[in-house]
Amino acid sequence: MAKSGVAKGEARTTHSITIADQGKFHYVYGPYVDPVIEVDPGAVVTVETHDAFEGKITSESDQPSKILNFPYLNPQTGPIYVKGAEKGDCLAVKINSVKPRGPQPVGTTCLIPEFGGLVATGDTALLNDPLPEKVKKVRLDENGVYWSDKITLPYEPFIGTIGTSPEIEAISSLQPDYYGGNMDLPDVAPGAIIYLPVNTPGAFLYVGDCHAVQGDGELCGVAMEMPATVELQVDLIKGHTIAWPRLENEEFVMTIGSARPLEDASRIAYRELCRLVAAETGMHINEAYMLLTMAGKVRLGNMVDPKYTVGASIARKYLV
Repeated sequence: MAKSGVAKGEARTTHSITIADQGKFHYVYGPYVDPVIEVDPGAVVTVETHDAFEGKITSESDQPSKILNFPYLNPQTGPIYVKGAEKGDCLAVKINSVKPRGPQPVGTTCLIPEFGGLVATGDTALLNDPLPEKVKKVRLDENGVYWSDKITLPYEPFIGTIGTSPEIEAISSLQPDYYGGNMDLPDVAPGAIIYLPVNTPGAFLYVGDCHAVQGDGELCGVAMEMPATVELQVDLIKGHTIAWPRLENEEFVMTIGSARPLEDASRIAYRELCRLVAAETGMHINEAYMLLTMAGKVRLGNMVDPKYTVGASIARKYLV
């Protein structure tokens, strides 16, 4: 699909956005701010991102509830204005690399009161006392995530939050939706191309919230958060309208849905995948529906955010 882009998937101009260039970070996805840079399709952009806490949690003795200022979490770099992008187009964003940035221990995870998949929250209101706050700082590099003396986790970096601006809304960067946002989907990783709908002139691409590793569901609500340097290659596909984000890599194609309850996120993802398979293969959508019943896979991005995210995928070998 990326070959259909204005730049034909080719890398052209190069740009960068440093922390200093960004200045003020954004906590909503929306069209009401000035872009940091404007780029042509084919641009390769190196972006510095903060972790989800904007670097404010520095020690295992820190208490997140006293340091963090909700809802000012999940700072986003950008927006990046893509020249020629109009409503009804889509961006094709190839993720070249995600590398840790800053002094060690660069990784952070924690337990935050009334936040997570196995605790009472404001939406699931119970009388149970919150779990005690706990911060874990972790050394990591491109060879591994050094959880303890006995456990080294693989370094499997990805972008937790990436998306385009909604047309009129300004929506918290903590929330995933039809434009992308805080999907926390580990497949948004180096080597993948994510396709995002364009809803407003210039698309307004935002990126942040990188993770070194995360299990399905982001169970306690906080993955291995890290500040990062991300390299993206941005192309534009004119007149290719998609309702929800899509993703492809060498192994599979994926469609992504975000909603509550979790069943609806799965339904959105699989409905979009039925449409994609039918369009790519020429088979009737009912045939695609039956095929996915046999060969479809689902990936749980997060089960903790204001909306939950599911990716539905099928191996590329079946799209013949």
